[in-house]
Amino acid sequence: MGDKKIPRVTLPPDVRLDTLAVREGLPRSPWGENSEALFLTSSFVQPDAASAAARFANEEEAFIYSRFTNPTVMMMERRLAALEGTEACIGTSSGMSAILLLAMGLLKAGDHVVCSRSVFGSTIMLLGREFAKFGVETSFVSQTDVDEWRRAVKPTTRLLFAESPTNPLTEVCDIRALSRIAKDSGAWLAVDNCFCSPALQQPVKYGADLVIHSGTKYLDGQGRVIAGAICGSEALINEKFMPVMRSAGMSLSPFNAWVVLKGLETLAIRMRAQSESALKLAEWLEQQPMVERVYYPGLKSHPQHELAMAQQAGSGGAVVSFIVQGQARGGAVLARKNAFHVIDRTQICSITANLGDTKTTITHPASTSHGRLTEEQRLAAGITQGMVRVAVGLEDLDDLRADLLRGLDSL
Repeated sequence: MGDKKIPRVTLPPDVRLDTLAVREGLPRSPWGENSEALFLTSSFVQPDAASAAARFANEEEAFIYSRFTNPTVMMMERRLAALEGTEACIGTSSGMSAILLLAMGLLKAGDHVVCSRSVFGSTIMLLGREFAKFGVETSFVSQTDVDEWRRAVKPTTRLLFAESPTNPLTEVCDIRALSRIAKDSGAWLAVDNCFCSPALQQPVKYGADLVIHSGTKYLDGQGRVIAGAICGSEALINEKFMPVMRSAGMSLSPFNAWVVLKGLETLAIRMRAQSESALKLAEWLEQQPMVERVYYPGLKSHPQHELAMAQQAGSGGAVVSFIVQGQARGGAVLARKNAFHVIDRTQICSITANLGDTKTTITHPASTSHGRLTEEQRLAAGITQGMVRVAVGLEDLDDLRADLLRGLDSL
């Protein structure tokens, strides 16, 4: 990139995250708008042919074509990068397209990936099945067993990929330990930060090279749009991912970027409120006789509680999963029936596999988010037929308890 750069917002060098969340982006246009402008245009007019040539050749930084350069998208990218503590960010059309771009930008035939077996079902399918077609091998390992990650590394390993916490078991990985393994093997470490968002966790502080986001979730926060992003160094974003974006076009639309941009302004407030309610709901669920087990990093009973508190700013996040009684007595069939019963009796919770919404959502992971996996893959990840996932929103906590009791008390 040449010396000519797109200008930045003028801010004091020591401003904090809450200020960056509402101020970082691009300078105002000549019209002086206070709320960021929405640029709905496919292309941008160049002043002359020579400038157009220089800009297409990356000799000048400028807006060219909205498949890979757009002011509204750049505002979102700069703001998210600031919150994650990275140099740069590239927006994508969805969270899964961010992982697709990650793999396409970093990997080639013959390369090897080490990935947690507890990640989102579509991530397992993308890395384990789709990229296998192109000669990329993936080994799936325990989310929490650092030695298993280390043993899985090969001379061809180029990427370690983890979610923390995972969906839906909320397992927490030791990011710093995985970073050491990645650096020792000459690989990159990418961490999906969807469940925590930068309001609670910044993986680069613990050594991650790249941070993956589904902006669809907490970054938007109100279930309105589909979006994704990769945060990392300028070198990785500009040299590895931008060329693929220009060619393949898994682009984030300006409107969706604008919605996420505005969502980032309230991210910290929402995450604090939703996480506080989630902790209280998890503690309450542990006391319910028809609940076999609760998964929530904020609980002292969680296997990685102390690690989670250290990495996640002392918060467990806003997602709670629990197992309904029934597996021991009637096996998977009864467990599934009981889980469906609890879900179907709710009148407030939204039955949808999305999460991160101000509206509380409830789902059965084994038949939705992880429904395309085999039963063997689900059980290896710890996802049983009796599991229910609740992504806690902003409703009154007593109303949410009463909503879950409709099913739990009538089993």
